[in-house]
Amino acid sequence: MSKILIIEDEAAIRRVLVKILSEESDTYKVDEAEDGVQGLEKAKNDDYDLILCDIKMPKMDGVEVLEAIKKIKPEIPMVMISGHGDLETAVNTMRLGAFDYISKPPDLNRLLNTVRNALDRKQLVVENKILKKKVSKNYEMIGESEAINHIKDMIEKVATTEARVLITGPNGTGKELVAHQIHEKSERCNASIIEVNCAAIPSELIESELFGHMKGAFTSAVKDRAGKFEAADGGTIFLDEIGDMSLPAQAKVLRALQEGLIQRVGADKDIKVNVRVVAATNKDLKKEIEEGRFREDLYHRLAVILIKVPALNDRRDDIPALIEHFARKIADEHGSARKEFSKAAIKLLQEYDWTGNIRELRNVVERLIILGGNEISENDVKLFASK
Repeated sequence: MSKILIIEDEAAIRRVLVKILSEESDTYKVDEAEDGVQGLEKAKNDDYDLILCDIKMPKMDGVEVLEAIKKIKPEIPMVMISGHGDLETAVNTMRLGAFDYISKPPDLNRLLNTVRNALDRKQLVVENKILKKKVSKNYEMIGESEAINHIKDMIEKVATTEARVLITGPNGTGKELVAHQIHEKSERCNASIIEVNCAAIPSELIESELFGHMKGAFTSAVKDRAGKFEAADGGTIFLDEIGDMSLPAQAKVLRALQEGLIQRVGADKDIKVNVRVVAATNKDLKKEIEEGRFREDLYHRLAVILIKVPALNDRRDDIPALIEHFARKIADEHGSARKEFSKAAIKLLQEYDWTGNIRELRNVVERLIILGGNEISENDVKLFASK
């Protein structure tokens, strides 16, 4: 049921609005406030899906109510009710965050359409928040070791800036988690983060993948296609395993960083993009530069901030928390009861040599949950976690 609050000092207008909304749908629960002060108090103490608010009211006018509610509950759509002389003010309220405005006396169709659209918008906001929480959980950084806390501190400092970040570390350590955390805590969080695994794309296709292509640019280019940089416009592009990128593609990435311009394969027209670049690699890029496989000027453009993600063997104190996290997540995925790990089993897993890092630990935890007993014992670890 959708809860709607009407803030209006004229009792006759309130009655009309309540009658219209009540007759429109039995899923609307309509509440009333006779002035701005009362309306603000109700908005603070209850959860509304939509607020209809008059502009000219005693004690506190609608503009003040709008600004106050947007500070405490910005997700609630507000529709302003304007008299003939308030139209200019009503338009200005949309710059302050109002969803729309309706004129007095309210036109039935206009009112109902506005209410439906506003409630749809609120539903989308709620769904996006739920989705974002799920995404955030997928990229949660687990652990409280000194090394991980240092990375978390770095992320907090860097995320709100536009600085480019180069993330280094062995395979399977969770470099992509760092990239997603930087994006989610940045000003660009409402736009997309586009991931590109440079190692998984053949060298002859990497330019097309990154920058797009024009129809006929090569044999299989049957239509124009935008690249990843265009898709990430306004957001973040995460170039994973950038050390595997070809030299020609590196030159084009360098231009995109320097000038904010890209060019599709087969085109002669530049496209302006506004993209934050976060890159990652498991390679020693300084060694790659010495051997002529990576551009030094691109390295210095990317490595404004360097974040090194440690191997799991260097953060063994985090293993118990990681085991608990994976056990809970795997149980949710399988739709089964969560299994506990004995202290002896955890201690033994902490002593292993984790050459495959966190990725390997997750696989081992899943194997133990499938094959082990109701409580994962030290013996289960010896039987099923052998390397």
